[in-house]
Order: sequence, then C-alpha cells, then structure tokens
Amino acid sequence: MLVLRIVLLTLLACLGSAALAEPLRIVSEPWAPYIFEEEGQLRGLDYEASAIVFQRMGIEVQWSLMPWKRCLMELENGQADAVLDIFRNQERESQMVFPAEPLSEVEFVLFYARQRPYPFQRLADLRGLKIGVSPGYWYADQAFRTSPLFTREPAPTHEANLGKLVRDRVDLVVNDRRAGLYLVHQMGLETQIASHPRAISRDRLYLAFRRQSQLESLAAPFGEALRRFKQEPAYAQLVARYREPGQEISSNR
Repeated sequence: MLVLRIVLLTLLACLGSAALAEPLRIVSEPWAPYIFEEEGQLRGLDYEASAIVFQRMGIEVQWSLMPWKRCLMELENGQADAVLDIFRNQERESQMVFPAEPLSEVEFVLFYARQRPYPFQRLADLRGLKIGVSPGYWYADQAFRTSPLFTREPAPTHEANLGKLVRDRVDLVVNDRRAGLYLVHQMGLETQIASHPRAISRDRLYLAFRRQSQLESLAAPFGEALRRFKQEPAYAQLVARYREPGQEISSNR
C-alpha cells in the first residue's frame, strides 16, 4: 500500500511538472536562518530543504525575495505560484493549498535591550509599551494579536526592528526565537539584545501553493517528498548548520 501511494504521488508530481510551461515562481521574505541571501546566493534551512525536494521532483524553480506584504500581493494577483514560510490559517486556505508536512516549527518570543529588561509573564506586563512587529505577519495568539494594551509598530525588515530596539525607538520586538537569535548573532548584538524565555505563540511554517489546478496537484507530492527527506541524515545535517547560535546539536535529530 505504501509503495502504491509513493508511486501515485510521484506520478502526480510528474504530471504537475509537465503541465508547467515555465519555472515555478516562489516568493518569500528574507528571514534568516529559514531563507536569506548571502554573497549573492540564497541560503537557509527551509529554502535548501525545499530546493532539494523540488530537484528530486524534477521541477524547476525561480526564487524571489521581497517584503512580506508584496509576497502575499503577488500570490493573490497570480504573479507568484507559491510562497515559502507562511503560516496556515482558515482565511489563507481559501486562496492557497498547504502540504500536509510543514517546513519548520517556530516559537515567537519578545526580544529586549539588555539595558531595559522589561519583565514579561502576561499580557498585562506589556501595558503602555511599543512593540516592534513585522507588517503582514500572522501571530497565532489572538490575545497578543488584538490586545489594545500596547502599541504595535511595524518595520520594513527584521534588521530594522532590532536596530530600533537598540536605539530605544521601541521597547520590545517580537520574532521567532531561532530567527531572532540568528539575526542578533549576525548583527553582532549579543551583548545588547536578549530574549524572554516565555513564548508568545507557537506555529508552523509551510510552502503554500496558489489555488490553481496545475499548482494544487503539487501540494501532496511536495509534502510527501518533504516528509521523507526530513527522515534522512542529510536533513539532520541541514538543521545542525542553521541551529541557534550557541545551541548544541541534538543527538536525536
């Protein structure tokens, strides 16, 4: 039964690839260590995992990095075929098809300037503060997403958010723990910025396809191929390469 399922998924991938007259157009926002550009080359945990899966499926891909709101706009307008590293919710499912297998799991936390360590145990502790956010991002915890207790201030990039934090233009910044720590390390701000241990919310990142017949047929085979790849030693090595700065490599990965 398992062999039959794999054969069927492979056939679907081949049919989907053959039906695409042009390379698959995938957009995303730079968000290290999941996807980012370094020395003119795309890198990152989720980018490289997806690139390997598409290569195995025989599908040519064209990647573009842009601000997140533009990513969503290009997908909605049909200028993009898929978007990398997006959260799944009911509203988006009307426009996108999500594979069963996520790319990564994330944990949103609050980053603070070490000279201004605001305590945080509950939302009431954020009363009157200004928190740096990313425009267009979905924060799974509804109470945090809609709370009137504090002000949300968007920034064009994650780097800009941390820069505003260091310059005391915002009190806190919300970001995924792994992404935030990675960026803090890349910017050389370890002595100036830290993160609260308490998580705001947890979620999963996906590669979502635009709802169009040729594209929808790729979601299931992509998810199955991704699931198989994540069981291989090559994926464990990929995870280790992009682990949080200072984090030890887990022996069970």
